[in-house]
Amino acid sequence: MRQAILVEPKHIEFKEVAAPTAEQLTEHQVLVNVKRIGICGSEIHSYHGLHPATFYPVVQGHEYSGVVVACGSAVTVCRPGDAVTARPQLVCGECNPCKRGQYNVCEHLRVQAFQADGAAQDYFVIDDDRIVTLPEGMSLDFGAMIEPSAVGAHATNRTDVKGKNVVVSGAGAIGNLVAQFCMARGAKSVLITDVSDLRLQKAAECGIPHTLNVTKQSLREATQAIFGEEGFQVGFEVAGVESSLRSMMECIEKGSDIVVVAVFAKDPALSMFHLGEHELRLIGSMMYRHEDYVTAIDFVRRDIIHLQPLISNRFAFEAYDEAYRFIDTHRETSMKVIVDLEK
Repeated sequence: MRQAILVEPKHIEFKEVAAPTAEQLTEHQVLVNVKRIGICGSEIHSYHGLHPATFYPVVQGHEYSGVVVACGSAVTVCRPGDAVTARPQLVCGECNPCKRGQYNVCEHLRVQAFQADGAAQDYFVIDDDRIVTLPEGMSLDFGAMIEPSAVGAHATNRTDVKGKNVVVSGAGAIGNLVAQFCMARGAKSVLITDVSDLRLQKAAECGIPHTLNVTKQSLREATQAIFGEEGFQVGFEVAGVESSLRSMMECIEKGSDIVVVAVFAKDPALSMFHLGEHELRLIGSMMYRHEDYVTAIDFVRRDIIHLQPLISNRFAFEAYDEAYRFIDTHRETSMKVIVDLEK
């Protein structure tokens, strides 16, 4: 079978290796024929050698969907022929965070495609506790986008957005999904910001009510025009840009929450004055848990979360490296790039 391996920054190699077989499965393992893989911004950081926790060489792919080929003898969550996706988290189950149910921040967490081999191959073996079946009729493209959707589901549960005005900085796929989940969870109003008019147009297509190109108007001016004296009480930093985070800290209502979702290539310099004197709460958000996958699938199934406008480009498996380079040179116009193993 084929594998796409990031052997070092900016160097992807393709290998032919023996495919796993049904006979090799343990009782709680599932063999999946991978069909679609989504590429995310964190993998682009890895591609450039800027991700702080990527081990080379590593098989790519952590957003994916496929069809079950075979199941171990004790598997009950799926059966051959089912369309599925799965969490890429490998956890110890024994550390304190794991014991209290926060396995997404396991002390020994390994994420496939970063610290462990991922799903960028024709066949992939997955433990059944990480498998989630897709509803009948859900496209495999959407199945590969449940992972970023779950990021949005988890991040918007890190604080209470209900009845509040919200600003989301960064209108890429994750920022868009965070904004959509804020609306789904009862935010009073949502403003999403970016430097790309195309990304902001996609946000509008997804039903996000307010958009701002920060190269044309400041965040302070925009929030005053949109929210008036109400201001905004929750911020989500999804751009991974220092100036974006600093601006949000300056403009948000005192005593409010800012959730940091982005991976920063370089640690930002923060205003400790605004953090302390304004008594802001800066909250981290790390990936997701199983219930976030379940919520994401449910919201997509019910058309509460809209994915189709986010799919911008499609590449064949053999063009994996080309897909990375395309994203690299089309940062403002590419949204979710899908690798189609059937193409």
